[in-house]
Amino acid sequence: MRDLRARLEQQRAQGLYRQRRCIEGPQGVELMHAGRRLLSFCSNDYLGLANEPRVVGAMREGARRMGAGSGASHLVCGHGAMHQALEEALAAWTGRERALLFSTGYMANLGVLSALAARGDQIYADRLDHASLLDGARLSGARLQRYPHGDAATLADWLERSAPGERFIVTDGVFSMDGDLAPLDRLAALARDHAAWLVVDDAHGIGVIGADGLGSLAHYRLQPADAPILIGTLGKAFGTFGAFVAGSSELVETLIQFARSYIYTTALPPAVACATLEALRIAREEPWRRERLLTLGARLRAGLQSIGLPLAVDADASPATPIIPLLTGSPERAVALSDALMERGILATAIRPPTVPAGTSRLRITLSAAHEESHVDRLLDTLAEVTDVHH
Repeated sequence: MRDLRARLEQQRAQGLYRQRRCIEGPQGVELMHAGRRLLSFCSNDYLGLANEPRVVGAMREGARRMGAGSGASHLVCGHGAMHQALEEALAAWTGRERALLFSTGYMANLGVLSALAARGDQIYADRLDHASLLDGARLSGARLQRYPHGDAATLADWLERSAPGERFIVTDGVFSMDGDLAPLDRLAALARDHAAWLVVDDAHGIGVIGADGLGSLAHYRLQPADAPILIGTLGKAFGTFGAFVAGSSELVETLIQFARSYIYTTALPPAVACATLEALRIAREEPWRRERLLTLGARLRAGLQSIGLPLAVDADASPATPIIPLLTGSPERAVALSDALMERGILATAIRPPTVPAGTSRLRITLSAAHEESHVDRLLDTLAEVTDVHH
């Protein structure tokens, strides 16, 4: 039998050991941990909706009316009126014929790729795509090639030389660890030229960037036909839980029939669907939340530059996203900086391999519309202090 203890000790020795923190109370820019109040810069609650009273109220009312759980999978008896209403709202908002709810973004990506691609097909994935896209590609049995990050020229060359068969170009819209955008305009053109499917996982773009918060495709002014498969999550900008796939009626029907991660899992609790409908309404009707993210992001990037801290992405390259990675290089240094911030009441998580490539460990700093400028200034002042100490 494999020696699990030795494997865990090796993980510790390499500075890669992961540990959970138990948060006391609701999500927000201030979190309670071990009796201490911490200023948080590591949540994906970009619009500050996870503990928004109107969203919480919608969930409470949904649970009062429909109970705590859905009881079964969507295809047995778990698909309720609120699930249907949310799918219709998401389809209308994204300009697609239909949308389909999944329990998580991970399951959505597994389901899409394993249902649509097969042996003999070709999947081209960005080197920095989310792990769930890569796992879905492997599960499909199709041949997987990973092109250098954002390198549309290399992808074009590979497509020119590709063998016959279905082809899929698979990419994050906003890359979760770097905060930069995929070159979707060029990828969409390549997909058109080579009769390939463009699959966009816009988990970190939906609700946050683009006109009406419609994400990366809207940022590039692309139409639904340019990317026929759009995947989004509900646990980030919308502050709730779950995911969706939006596209044609034929796409959704195909996933209902063949996506195992949809067929064989319990439906979301209907109260979550109620909360998400309210979060979607708020996100659309309160654009100030996205505007605040832009303002705070510009302030933080400028401040990091002024104190000479290295960012993973050029500060002017993708100013629209709330993900700002601060490179440290080694995992040990990332952990040391995270611990130093924690001692001073700030939570910013160390991200290490295999989540990011070797040599690019970092603090992944994320912003929320609930942050204030004073919070950003406190982070900058503390970073200046701790990085000076650790130099």
